[in-house]
Amino acid sequence: MIKPLRAGGEVDSWCTKCKLVLNHRVIAMVGAQPVRVECSTCGSHHNFRARAPGEKAPSTGARSSAGSTSSGPRSVRGPTKAQQAVMDRERTWEKAIAGKGVHDFRQYRVHETFNEGDLIRHSKFGDGVVTRLLEGKKVEILFKDDARTLAHGLTD
Repeated sequence: MIKPLRAGGEVDSWCTKCKLVLNHRVIAMVGAQPVRVECSTCGSHHNFRARAPGEKAPSTGARSSAGSTSSGPRSVRGPTKAQQAVMDRERTWEKAIAGKGVHDFRQYRVHETFNEGDLIRHSKFGDGVVTRLLEGKKVEILFKDDARTLAHGLTD
């Protein structure tokens, strides 16, 4: 038996911050429909969305057009371009630091000079690898979560 929805209850909704369908707590309802929810994962408040943007509502049954060919459920889409870019970046980072020991990493300090391929240990961002030398005493370092531009070779 399915419990009726109510304020304070739980419902699956598309989270506009997490970009996933996740468990949410119902904050406000209009009639029997939730209208505002709070994400149980990130805590953000937003309007209730039963499914991801662009996802069609489930078919309600017996309507069938003459030319329709239903071969069962549609295939699930692969990752979006943004998700693919994140996965590629993480793969690149993992390859760069795979098999490296603690002694292979240099502590990041602004006054030190780095070269492409150097392994860096940053106090805030963690382990990274220098991917590019940029103009003006800057380097691009690929960390697990993102690439960042940091200063290097600065003197007092």
